[in-house]
Amino acid sequence: MPALTTTADGFLLHGEPFRIISGAMHYFRVHPDLWADRLRKARLMGLNTVETYVPWNLHQPDPDGPLVLDGLLDLPRYLRLAGEEGLRVLLRPGPFICAEWDGGGLPAWLTSDRDIRLRTSDPRFTAAVDRYLDLLLPPLLPHFAASGGPVVAVQVENEYGAYGDDTAYLKHLADGLRSRGVEELLFTCDQANAEHLAAGSVPGALATGTFGSRVEQSLERLRAHVGEGPLMCAEFWVGWFDHWGEPHHTRDGADAAADLDRLLAAGASVNIYMFHGGTNFGLTNGANHDHAYAPVVTSYDYDAPLTEWGDPGPKYHAFREVIARHAEVPDEPAPAPGARLPRTEVELDRAAPLLPHIGALSEPVRAADPLTIGELGQPAGHALYRTTVPASGAGLLHFAGGVGDRAQVFVDGAPAGVLERERHEETLPVRIPRPGATLEVLVENMGGVNYGPRIGDPKGLLGPVSFHGTVLRGWDCHPLPLDDLAGVPFTPSGARASAEPALHRGTFEVATPADAFLSLPGWAKGQAWINGFHLGRYWNRGPQRALYVPGPVLRPGRNELVLLELHGTTAARALLTDTPDLGPAKA
Repeated sequence: MPALTTTADGFLLHGEPFRIISGAMHYFRVHPDLWADRLRKARLMGLNTVETYVPWNLHQPDPDGPLVLDGLLDLPRYLRLAGEEGLRVLLRPGPFICAEWDGGGLPAWLTSDRDIRLRTSDPRFTAAVDRYLDLLLPPLLPHFAASGGPVVAVQVENEYGAYGDDTAYLKHLADGLRSRGVEELLFTCDQANAEHLAAGSVPGALATGTFGSRVEQSLERLRAHVGEGPLMCAEFWVGWFDHWGEPHHTRDGADAAADLDRLLAAGASVNIYMFHGGTNFGLTNGANHDHAYAPVVTSYDYDAPLTEWGDPGPKYHAFREVIARHAEVPDEPAPAPGARLPRTEVELDRAAPLLPHIGALSEPVRAADPLTIGELGQPAGHALYRTTVPASGAGLLHFAGGVGDRAQVFVDGAPAGVLERERHEETLPVRIPRPGATLEVLVENMGGVNYGPRIGDPKGLLGPVSFHGTVLRGWDCHPLPLDDLAGVPFTPSGARASAEPALHRGTFEVATPADAFLSLPGWAKGQAWINGFHLGRYWNRGPQRALYVPGPVLRPGRNELVLLELHGTTAARALLTDTPDLGPAKA
């Protein structure tokens, strides 16, 4: 019998009444040296359970390679730490996770095949899922409740009712979990309306709802669907995420706490989304596409009870008080704010222009027409496209199909303009100074769409490029993963301003490592690394204006900061500060 079972009106854990009071915390968005700290803070707020997604695309970046289970992806270690803290775990392995995560967690090697019908019983899709589960589950099963571990429930898919109605697909997933040794409670998760719940449910799995307000109405809709059994909000939305160019989203703490109180007073179980949001480190952020493409920022703070940097926020204390009315809360003090690094200036005194040194970073792939970033075998990041233009004069460059997602155009090394997918741009007026001038196009994949039918949309240059109606042929296509900068030829740059894409490097001293925030006044757009750890993207478009630097990334003594600045800068310095800056809040 599973450790967690259902009755007509609730859950039993090992035969005893149990209410799930859970919070979402994604291990892959938190530095692994901070997992234990964040889990302890979850318990101190009154949670008895934590929830996490599992990002397929990071764990299996190569369809024929081994499963990645180290560093940020050491899921067995995370589960062990949760159990040691006395917390249960809700595991949400997908295969689709949404999560405002690159591609919704589906691997680029899979979604780049546009003939595969994603999230359906298409045998090409289910075969890939089956191979993934064959790799994923064996190292996790020792941490499941049947083996004495903390995992008490496993989700089947994720909000599937908002996407499709392929019941055979859902049954295949549920059967696949069971046949691979999962004995624990299975559950589904859908928005609390009749249509989504009906399409996303599967026999043998508990149906749960997602909502952030209108608690009574949402629970009524859920009860109408499930009949009898426990009611659970598997995503109780207490904040929201941000897109570049929008205000920072917040939710009033008192309002969220009042709705949490209503939810618990009704006898329901809950998973707070998010308890601790964390960070979209590297190039892992997703994007939405309703009327236009909208990439998600680096921070995934989510205005959660525990901030991106691990300090209790106003919601932490408010939620702790609410939970104490309905369940036992540890008789221990609430956590104090963490230590911060003193203000530290970093002089970036060495640089390497990107375009002239492209050969040090990758070998070109020669093609008649531009290849997409996926066709270049790269799941994320940039690509540089280079060709010559046979004619001179003023005219229009036309990019058939547009760009995915943001293209900087250069003629003989001089900036000529920018095209953006979010603005549906396909043409750019340029002046070609001479026949045979070099045309270079640097394209950034700003993050794969994580929700809806546009998952897997191609990146890079999406079709032929023409000038004055003549298609330009013969392209050198350089993939730029930027995961190894050891070969970059940095030279002293002094304090001069630069107007070209370049990598900039500087060092700084640290006495005692602690959390910090990287502020970049005078820098426009790019990415940042400290000691080789990829912090993520920055952009002066905002709202986010400082990147979180986890203390474990730093080391006593000399440290290194590297920036890829795409638009040039008038600055020669960066600043490590003790103050976060997620931008002005939405009114």
